[in-house]
Amino acid sequence: MLSKSSLVALAIVALAVHSSQAAVAQPLQQHDSCRKTTVAVLGGGMAGIAAAQALSNASISDFLILEYQDRIGGRAHHTTFGAKEDGSPYTVELGANWISGLARPGGPENPVWTLAKKYRLENTYSNYKSILTYNETGYTDYSHLLGTFEEAHGRMNVEAAKLLVENLQDQSVRSGLGLAGWSPKHGDMAAQAIEYWSWDFEAAYPPEESSMIFGAASDSLTLAKFSDENNFVIDPRGFSSIITGEASSFLQPDDQRLLLRNKVANISHSDSGVTVYADDGSCVSAAYAICTFSLGVLQSDVVQFSPELPKWKETAIRKFSMGTYSKIFFQFNETFWPQDTQYLLYASPTTRGYYTLWQSLSTEGFLPGSNIIFVTVTHDESYRIEQQSDEETKQEALEVLRDMFPDKTIPEPTAFMYPRWTKTPWAFGSYSNWPIGTTLEMHQNLRANVGRLWFAGEAASAQYFGFLHGAWFEGREAGAQVAGLVQDRCVKLDDGPEQCGPRTHYEELHGTSPLEHYTWRNGWANRGVLVSKSEG
Repeated sequence: MLSKSSLVALAIVALAVHSSQAAVAQPLQQHDSCRKTTVAVLGGGMAGIAAAQALSNASISDFLILEYQDRIGGRAHHTTFGAKEDGSPYTVELGANWISGLARPGGPENPVWTLAKKYRLENTYSNYKSILTYNETGYTDYSHLLGTFEEAHGRMNVEAAKLLVENLQDQSVRSGLGLAGWSPKHGDMAAQAIEYWSWDFEAAYPPEESSMIFGAASDSLTLAKFSDENNFVIDPRGFSSIITGEASSFLQPDDQRLLLRNKVANISHSDSGVTVYADDGSCVSAAYAICTFSLGVLQSDVVQFSPELPKWKETAIRKFSMGTYSKIFFQFNETFWPQDTQYLLYASPTTRGYYTLWQSLSTEGFLPGSNIIFVTVTHDESYRIEQQSDEETKQEALEVLRDMFPDKTIPEPTAFMYPRWTKTPWAFGSYSNWPIGTTLEMHQNLRANVGRLWFAGEAASAQYFGFLHGAWFEGREAGAQVAGLVQDRCVKLDDGPEQCGPRTHYEELHGTSPLEHYTWRNGWANRGVLVSKSEG
């Protein structure tokens, strides 16, 4: 067995080798054939288009948008499904579906709501009070638990705001709800279903894995700044039509600055610029780049950085969570479920989140007469069904419907479909979540630039992560700041502070109580506990 001094020596040698390797890593050699531009915008989703629009608004027209798909819109992604009486298909959203928070009278508007009105996007009010509850025996009214949960959730939000303002230690939503009086037993599946509807349905993560401080803040800030209304998009053009509409304000038809089907493989960055290499061997050389890839893509290693991103940046990318939110669509030859109710909540007798949340699209105001219903699963259940065949998932879900409606004969669907977001190479997930114990400093490192390489997207928004409007705000800000660097000026957006130059990052992060104030009682090797030196 090696002595302690030998282990220390080995560690020092390993660190020295790693440091020397990092020091000699150089950006990939730039090809003379690379297409030149001032700013390369990587990704054509909401953040990428907002960034390019901000550049255009600042009179910077020399930019390129590099997009993996053959379309723009990103995770605002729709497809055709089923059939109408005339044989034409319906449109359903696989990704972003709600305008979350509209506007308060006399107050600011959610920019997504502003765009929805501008482009006459068809949408309808999601009435979260229009809900019926079921278990394995059929209809069972446990809706009284909704009020109990909401009261506890409200108390938790108040406590979360205190912790945020006073810079106190974070905790999980699970512990926050428990302290606020909501602590469902594992066998209380009705309470588990209510909790899933009230938390997981929004966060795509369970309370155990969500930050109480920032999970509560994200919802509360959207509701406080805009409104508590949530409108469901039913436009046959798709939710992404607001993004393509904005793009058309500064891009011409067949604009050569939009490079579709461009699969980025490597990003070479230095103090003098950024070179982006696609998997087909083509490349773009830019003075600056704005990377709007999803957190899932950044965590997947499908895009290589040369040199590797610094440790503070890589740590931030790994620290945050990418959630998965799967909508499973059915069309039947009839609407056998209640047509006047928007949501149907199922409490599985054994498994939390097992085909829990059903939503009717055949209801008035949505797609009446469509006979379409879909069920949402998240997190572990999403990962599980993504490994299954369509047929396996369809039969599982049909058994749940037969439990919910024991007096009905549930037929095979005439159409069935669901996305597999964790396997989608330009997304690798649905949207981000803020894990427990991650600070604002760590999040700042997630959004901070690395030299001339900038970052934007919904995950980069401390206030609105997980929301489409978060992507819009972050894209617009990154585009404006890069424009300021190109034009050697400071930037001021809305009522925010003036911003000059690069973003701040933190090489070292500390917890709410610095580690040097603590010691290991009984020693680390004996698995001692961490206590204050005054106690030790």
